[in-house]
Amino acid sequence: MGNFPLTLRSLFERSQTLFPKKEVVSRTSSGIHRYTYADFGRRAKQLSSSLQVLGVKPGDRVATFAWNHHWHLEAYFAIPCMEAVLHTVNIRLPAEHIAYILNHAEDRFLFVDETLLPIIEKIQDQLTTIEGYILMTDKKQLPPTSLHPVYLYENMIEGGDPQYTYAADINESAPAGICYTSATTGNPKGVVYSHRGIYLHSLSIGLADTLGLSERDTVLPIVPMFHVNAWGLPFASVWFGSKQVLPGPSPTPDILLRLIAEEKVTIAAGVPTVWTAALKVQELLQVDLSSLRAVVCGGSAAPRSLIESYEQRLKVPFYHAYGMTETCPLVTVARLKSYQEEASYDEQYDARATQGLLVPGLDMKIVGPRGEVAWDGKEMGEILLRGPWVATEYYKDARTQESFQDGWFYSGDIAVIDPEGFVKLVDRAKDLVKSGGEWISSLDLENALMAHPNVFEACVIGVPHPKWDERPLAFVVLKDAALQTDDNKEDLLTFLANKFTKWWIPDDVVFLNEIPKSSVGKFMKRGLREQYQTYFTGD
Repeated sequence: MGNFPLTLRSLFERSQTLFPKKEVVSRTSSGIHRYTYADFGRRAKQLSSSLQVLGVKPGDRVATFAWNHHWHLEAYFAIPCMEAVLHTVNIRLPAEHIAYILNHAEDRFLFVDETLLPIIEKIQDQLTTIEGYILMTDKKQLPPTSLHPVYLYENMIEGGDPQYTYAADINESAPAGICYTSATTGNPKGVVYSHRGIYLHSLSIGLADTLGLSERDTVLPIVPMFHVNAWGLPFASVWFGSKQVLPGPSPTPDILLRLIAEEKVTIAAGVPTVWTAALKVQELLQVDLSSLRAVVCGGSAAPRSLIESYEQRLKVPFYHAYGMTETCPLVTVARLKSYQEEASYDEQYDARATQGLLVPGLDMKIVGPRGEVAWDGKEMGEILLRGPWVATEYYKDARTQESFQDGWFYSGDIAVIDPEGFVKLVDRAKDLVKSGGEWISSLDLENALMAHPNVFEACVIGVPHPKWDERPLAFVVLKDAALQTDDNKEDLLTFLANKFTKWWIPDDVVFLNEIPKSSVGKFMKRGLREQYQTYFTGD
């Protein structure tokens, strides 16, 4: 059989040949922008041509600092198809981390959203390799900025060649993109994605038992394009010819819900905090969500109560998935096996609330202190992964040795696996509460708390304890702040006592108006641990 290279050029050219009439809808600061895949393709080639004039060569890193919109989508293909490397930079990272990763990746040019200019202006003196800034805006005149040199995106591509030809012999193992983890300790770690890896990952998104993405779909990637390639949805959508709806700068729950209703979105993807907030707003707006065939949720574990709310109250199917930066990211999806659809309501939702089954194409094992764990849903171990879209190292980083051993990626995620093969995350290894020599899952406690009718959000951490090493401490945001009373605190603890053994129950509940979150919407547990480390010791 032919040794056909698996590259992004194939994805791009298929969209141009078969789906030139399909639409991309992009929300910008000035309104809604609409165009076709034919327009997208022409402009992407003009962008590649313009970058070549600036001196960009194969292997050069070119960074983006941008929201989800049509300019970003053009860069997604223009940069790797000309054999350069797309570096999507997380706009929500601390300034020192943004400067670190731009320098570490040795990016030559940086695409910047106009709305994000102040962030880059503050660190420009720290950037050692950037040769120029390309401003993503639909304005005709350059806005005031201290950055230099600056190019207006639209002006720059006007002189680009719309017939620009991409090389047919791109090495499928060559880097197409790079993304850095949102570090909880130390500096972020870079993960390089090859053309082959993105190609095969895109195929996996189209499988019927994963997300089943197809030409008939209208896709809304709420997950940022600067975070693990928006879970690969822009790449797969272009390849399959799916209509795309890109939500633009700072999308709020009401904006997202209205986009779903107005554009007849069929599949949308975001983290649990997005879907929790959208659920609350939908109760007020009551927009038409009937077009949705699924919402996809990943990034962190979604509580069963959230899944039930979408499916039972809103009548919207809810796909729970799992992955990470190092895995491009898709690893598992919680879709029931055919015969499980005859199981009881509780059995079905117990399975749906897990991280699900391993997607085809990857290998996984879950390893505890005594080797691979039993498939009993009880024995805990760390998830190890390998496969064509799983990283094998961190980019120029000595920490590679800690996470990549003997061909396996050690995820740091602790899980159990049941007899059917459904994986359930117990915790990050660093987030497990270690009390009296036993492990307590903060995720299980959080998910149980969020099932309480008065609870909006809940987070549980381990806090040092003079007798038990650590004890769980719960942080809760109530739907009504007026309920922050000792009686309601006791009610929450009693609620948990009916679900867990006594020694699992948190020693206390702290009411907050908001739980601090990371750049990708996860709870900032490290900050809470630092702030409350003496809560039980009194030091």
